Amino acid sequence: MTATGTFGLSSEARNLQWLLGNLVEEVPGVRSVAVVSSDGLLLLSSDTAPKDAAADGPAPRPQSPRGSSADLATIVSGIGSLTVGAAGLMDGGGVKQTMITMEDCSVLVMSVSDGSLLGVHAAPDSDMSVVAYHMGLFVGRAGHVLTPEVRSELRKSLESPR
Repeated sequence: MTATGTFGLSSEARNLQWLLGNLVEEVPGVRSVAVVSSDGLLLLSSDTAPKDAAADGPAPRPQSPRGSSADLATIVSGIGSLTVGAAGLMDGGGVKQTMITMEDCSVLVMSVSDGSLLGVHAAPDSDMSVVAYHMGLFVGRAGHVLTPEVRSELRKSLESPR
């Protein structure tokens, strides 16, 4: 975990960090995760999610694209915007999820609430149905908690000096 601790955060914000940490640690093949607000700002990422303090824990996972949660947030925001535009042109209704598979990784983006998005960067051999299932659990648990107040609190916690 970066120096951004959980001190001073509401229980809702701490719970969201915990849920995100579980998603990263418990789902095989997940490399990094980001939650992005409807305006494209990073709210939560696997870089800031609490990690198990055990020194003999699992090896660190490969980081998000170029090693930055901000890069993954940018990708997630762009994919979200593109798919919403495509859905509008096709009269497809609301976008629930988008998956992009590449030779060396996959990216899955899922709507959370209020236009917020959950994005996962996964290994190419990941079982994407398992990843999507766990993302759906996160969305179900986090969607009602991600209020404007909590989003603001999470943004401010990322802006704090580390």
